[in-house]
Amino acid sequence: MLRVRRAAGAPSRGWLTAAGLTIPVALGRGGIRADKREGDGGTPRGTFHPLRLWWRADRGPRPRTHLPVRAITAADAWCEDPSSRHYNRPMRRDPGEAGDRLLRADHLYDLIVEIDHNTRPRVAGRGSAVFLHLARDNFGPTAGCVAMTRGHLLRLLARLGPQTKIVIG
Repeated sequence: MLRVRRAAGAPSRGWLTAAGLTIPVALGRGGIRADKREGDGGTPRGTFHPLRLWWRADRGPRPRTHLPVRAITAADAWCEDPSSRHYNRPMRRDPGEAGDRLLRADHLYDLIVEIDHNTRPRVAGRGSAVFLHLARDNFGPTAGCVAMTRGHLLRLLARLGPQTKIVIG
């Protein structure tokens, strides 16, 4: 089990603990929220499971993990439009089409752990694209994800499997 809690006095910073490992993390700019909404910047409170690892093959070798792994391509995006039937799902996009691109110029999405937030059932407007991913250099807030250093995420990936519980809050 992984547990994510906010740091005292810093709603967009937190700690992830797992089997003796304690990792500093960046959280959403809105802190941890029980009433997560699309665009609120909140990290959702709840118990989740990792679904798969998305990975940039051009930026490092395939990480060791017990999760299914998918290489990120230029066509991969995530639907954040609550009015779409593809809301909170991965999708393929041609160049110039809208969608949150997974192939980014920065390194934030070099490794993405997709979690099952708002998946069964998917509820329009309850939040999309909530991942575990790489943090900014200054550990600045995320849009609602849980972010950490590359070294910590790689260590965590070696322990993660589909049955792992991720408890946020």
